[in-house]
Amino acid sequence: MESYATAQQVYAGGLIFARLAALIMLIPGLGDTVVPARIRMAFAFLLTLMLVPVVSPVLPAVPGTVSAMAGAMIGEILIGLMIGSILRLFMMALAVAGEIVSIQTTLSFAQTAAPGITQNSTTLGTFLSLIGTVLIMTTNLHHLFLAGIVRSYSLFPFGHAVPIADAGELAVRTMSGAFKMGVQLSAPVAVFALVFNVATGLVGRVMPQFQVFFVASPLIVLLGLSIFALSLGTVGMVWVNGYRDLLGVFGG
Repeated sequence: MESYATAQQVYAGGLIFARLAALIMLIPGLGDTVVPARIRMAFAFLLTLMLVPVVSPVLPAVPGTVSAMAGAMIGEILIGLMIGSILRLFMMALAVAGEIVSIQTTLSFAQTAAPGITQNSTTLGTFLSLIGTVLIMTTNLHHLFLAGIVRSYSLFPFGHAVPIADAGELAVRTMSGAFKMGVQLSAPVAVFALVFNVATGLVGRVMPQFQVFFVASPLIVLLGLSIFALSLGTVGMVWVNGYRDLLGVFGG
């Protein structure tokens, strides 16, 4: 390799690639399972070539032992997995909102394969997940991903211990925030479903002969989806703003 690059350059490129590859395999959009792994690895390699001159001032020297080199590589992989997992966790806000809306509109039995989720999800949850990926690309949030990658080398320098405790706390806060936002995003449909079910229950008590099920089921689907469609723009804006705040934690 000395004919093409020095040992220091190869080691530095390997450290950068270890973090980027782990991160890109998980971030929303590029890290979805529908994107082939080779394309993700190729993109990580190209980013590595671009970032070597940028982070070269803080690159460590080649360690003297193989164990120290392996430990440094594992640390970079863990940091990449930590950042990518936290960014992926916030996507669950849309999945939670879709699940709640589906339950309230009696459409929870409709299951489809979600691109960013390994298991099947409700149709509305899959739809919101796709909307989230589109919003990331159209609002240039993926540019903040790249800025956050560069900033991560200042937050988590080479050779420092992986902040496992802080990462766990941030993951818990992100997951709780995603669930809270999912409930908030589904609030219009949830409130309508509550009022509608109470009203149909009262009608059933007043008129026992009234066929509540045959009348209420089509109405709650039609009106619930109409309210969901009307609130879709607000749902997207609130979620994008929340995601932008999360990226600010990593300096994006």
